[in-house]
Amino acid sequence: MAENNSAAPERPPRVEAAALSAAFVTAIRRAGLATSPDRAARLAEALHLIPPTQLEQLYWTCRVVLVSAREQVPLFDAVFAAVFRANAETAQPGSVARAAAPPPAPEPRTRPAAPGAREAGPAAGTHRPPGVASPGRDSSAEGRRADREAVLAMVSADEHLHETSFAELSADEVGEVRRLAAALQLATPLRLSRRTRTSAHSTASLDVRATVRAARRSGTDAPLLLYARRREQRRKLVLLCDVSGSMEPYAQVFVSLLQGAVTVAGAEAFVFSTRLTRLTRQLALRDPDQALARAAVSAPDWASGTRIAECLRRFVDEHGRRGLARGAVVVVFSDGWAYEDPEQVAAQMARLRRLAHRIIWVNPRKAAPQYQPLVGGMAAALPYCDAFVSGHSYRALAELAAAIRGDGPQSGQRHGRARGKEPAHAN
Repeated sequence: MAENNSAAPERPPRVEAAALSAAFVTAIRRAGLATSPDRAARLAEALHLIPPTQLEQLYWTCRVVLVSAREQVPLFDAVFAAVFRANAETAQPGSVARAAAPPPAPEPRTRPAAPGAREAGPAAGTHRPPGVASPGRDSSAEGRRADREAVLAMVSADEHLHETSFAELSADEVGEVRRLAAALQLATPLRLSRRTRTSAHSTASLDVRATVRAARRSGTDAPLLLYARRREQRRKLVLLCDVSGSMEPYAQVFVSLLQGAVTVAGAEAFVFSTRLTRLTRQLALRDPDQALARAAVSAPDWASGTRIAECLRRFVDEHGRRGLARGAVVVVFSDGWAYEDPEQVAAQMARLRRLAHRIIWVNPRKAAPQYQPLVGGMAAALPYCDAFVSGHSYRALAELAAAIRGDGPQSGQRHGRARGKEPAHAN
């Protein structure tokens, strides 16, 4: 539209990005689109960083921030058309388009093209390279559908991967989640070691040996009292992963988590099914695919039955009592399904409880709304656990990381210790 220079054009009032984002998020929530409250803050920040000067820019900014699934697009488009399209005006730099009240009947929806996208016309004579996830217009319905799916994949991929259960991911998505899980930082609580370091503060303990050695070197009485403090160090982290048939949908991601913990945090890794296999050396490789391949070769009982009690007994006898589990944080990844008598599982968990500092049980079945730990092995092991988490998705692994640090949710199910059935364990 040509600008009339004789009279100053009427400019739309400036609208704060925060007010617009809060109002629009409220509108789409009332329309039935599930949106978390923090999306309004993200949208306000996006509008502040990239002030939209056209309706198309405002559309794509709002959609990238607020839409996280393909099914949400029609409802989002309808609300956007009702709020903005009736009286859309071009905004000035540093402002956003004026939001109009919803009309009585919203006009037919048309999806605008992405900012900067060229329209494909019959007279186009220059060659244009295909853009990555470019939602430009196409004369065919198939082209529009492909562009729409590409944009949706670009917008909602991360959130989709974070929220979806590992058992529902495709092969490509499992590979991406494996990469994310391997990069997850797992840190155990600090403890005081037997080693000390010199301290200049008199509030520390007197280092008698260092003071005597200093006096012997000088040949006289001790000229100076020396003090020392005990050093702090991270507790050991031991990971036991069930790779039986019932855990197969989650095993690849969990083993990738083990691989990252071994290479970054120096953890000890074991897998078990019908027997226990130590994989710390195999998973120490930096290449996750090669490490997973070597782990699969080293564990011939992969995807077979489950013997939790027997594998726990072997771990305690061959590794735990020799110092590997003493004062450590032990994490068990398993759904609790086992062939043995639950009393055997409880007996081995009691032995492990006396050695470990904390025991965390990760059961992906816990994410089910109606789940109850009634399986024999799970019900027998739960009283000896300090935390019980699901770990079924990448976002749920954050709860696991918090439990390993010691500030996660407590299971509240340590009935064995409450009844006085187990002695105090080592710190």
